[in-house]
Amino acid sequence: MIKRALDFRRIIPCMDVKDGRLVKGVKFKDMKDIGDPAEIGGAYSDAGADELVFLDITASLEKRKYMLETIMRTVSRIAIPLTVGGGVRTCQDIEELMDINVSKVSIKTAAVKNPDLVREAVGEFGSHQIIVALDTRKSAKLPSGFEVVINGGTQGTGMDAVEWAKRVVGMGAGAVLPTSMDTDGTQGGYDIPVTRAIADAVEVPVIASGGAGKLEHLEQVIVNGHADAVLVGSIVHFGAFSIGQIKEFLKSKGIAVRM
Repeated sequence: MIKRALDFRRIIPCMDVKDGRLVKGVKFKDMKDIGDPAEIGGAYSDAGADELVFLDITASLEKRKYMLETIMRTVSRIAIPLTVGGGVRTCQDIEELMDINVSKVSIKTAAVKNPDLVREAVGEFGSHQIIVALDTRKSAKLPSGFEVVINGGTQGTGMDAVEWAKRVVGMGAGAVLPTSMDTDGTQGGYDIPVTRAIADAVEVPVIASGGAGKLEHLEQVIVNGHADAVLVGSIVHFGAFSIGQIKEFLKSKGIAVRM
């Protein structure tokens, strides 16, 4: 099993892509067009981001594959690792993405519908290239207080988020990426309770996602939420802060980052 202890905390811009365009919404709704993902991804790479995440946010809902051409253009513009999620359903899909130099894949809805995919993917490509993402929302009916939702947040599963995270890590997933529907795009802060609950339950890196609006939010989810990496969206897409400013702030707080 992969240790979660890392030398530095990673800052990872998250590019939600719809119809080939970078978009950003609030709680998975009201999407605003930001621009071309390849161009903006290249700018983040040049600015010192540690990695990028490219999520085809409607692929599962529309029952289609990821947009290969847009991903290829993005890969050609960056010099940092790229994770792709959305529409990844088979090991053949993963192989196709690896063949165009995608570094990692994120499996979410497909993992819920076919858990064996996680085990098969890990067996073929290794844990370090397989991330399992899970969208969560608050639910008083479940032990952890958080439910896994799928298909772009449109369908509940009745599955406990912490138990699901433990299960996929047990199948070999190399990292877990939880996104809280309750905080996504609100810029009011990450969902620290669900991030911490998952981070404390598994021994692989946990990537916090959903809700950053100010620099203190990143510090809080690392220190209090025990996150190993942070996805950033609105806070960088709309120009509130640069990657450099984020890293300088975290460094000033004693958090190790790669400068």
